[in-house]
Amino acid sequence: MNPQATLIFITSLMLGTTITISSNHWIMAWTGLEINTLAILPLISKSHHPRAIEAATKYFLTQAAASALVLFSSMTNAWHTGQWDITQLTHPTSCLILTSAIAMKLGLVPFHFWFPEVLQGSPLITGLILSTIMKLPPIALLYMTSPSLNPALLTTLAILSTALGGWMGLNQTQIRKILAFSSISHLGWMAIIIVYNPKLTLLNFYLYAVMTATIFLTLNTTKVLKLSTLMTAWTKAPSLNTMLLLALLSLAGLPPLTGFLPKWLIIQELTKQDMALAATLISLLSLLSLFFYLRLAYCTAITLPPHTTNHMKQWRTNKPTNVTIAILTTITIMLLPIAPVILTTV
Repeated sequence: MNPQATLIFITSLMLGTTITISSNHWIMAWTGLEINTLAILPLISKSHHPRAIEAATKYFLTQAAASALVLFSSMTNAWHTGQWDITQLTHPTSCLILTSAIAMKLGLVPFHFWFPEVLQGSPLITGLILSTIMKLPPIALLYMTSPSLNPALLTTLAILSTALGGWMGLNQTQIRKILAFSSISHLGWMAIIIVYNPKLTLLNFYLYAVMTATIFLTLNTTKVLKLSTLMTAWTKAPSLNTMLLLALLSLAGLPPLTGFLPKWLIIQELTKQDMALAATLISLLSLLSLFFYLRLAYCTAITLPPHTTNHMKQWRTNKPTNVTIAILTTITIMLLPIAPVILTTV
């Protein structure tokens, strides 16, 4: 793609995200979401492969429907209360419609079907943008409207998302689809706590974004898209693959890595809110996704491909590791000891 065109699209993405997260009026928030949707479509479909075109079409239709619901929700609220302010969303029907719209934007169950397909049809860097930056505006809207939202509905969506995200990722061989189901599972953790402690949702999102960025950028460096190529990628950059192993375990939420921090805090907060049953359930369901993270980690660095045929080993590259990947990997692995510092800033 033309560098000038890429620059315009990336700038538009930043602009749309900034407009949405800094707006007070529903129409401005909706405008930001629309700019975001239109800017990401060329980045999804730039390869001109039929799967990429299909992914862009699915993404456009889903996001258009969700944006229409956001507009409908805000208009219903304005009709009943005379308020266009985002924080003044008080009408129950508007809250219900908005929750559905944001769930559709984010890919929460039962509106998750588009996300794995879109991620599978996108290049790795576009997949990274879809999994992180594109999730920020809807989460910001949830954050601003959190006092008015229905806790029972969000808890149900969250537990279903964690269950299906873990369950449907079990038999996948395509890494982008596995990461899509991983994202759905993590969104469940964010959704369950948004009503009780919205700042924890933001902390979870930031740490999830860092961990996912580490994995996507590492996979992009080694040019790996499926499990069979991941098995032979260790010869290309052995040290990077070892770090990928740790990053995957961090994303799974295993102590003493960074990914354990948000899960630990969310379980603690849920227990304080007399939701020990929900905390137990979501913790047990996250074991499903732990299985496919361990499978990825096993394929990354612990095993050779179990085939009788000889595999072509990739040439080792002498290029130094990207500084961005090095910094992100350090954050992904080593942030748990400074948890008290993070908690004072949140």
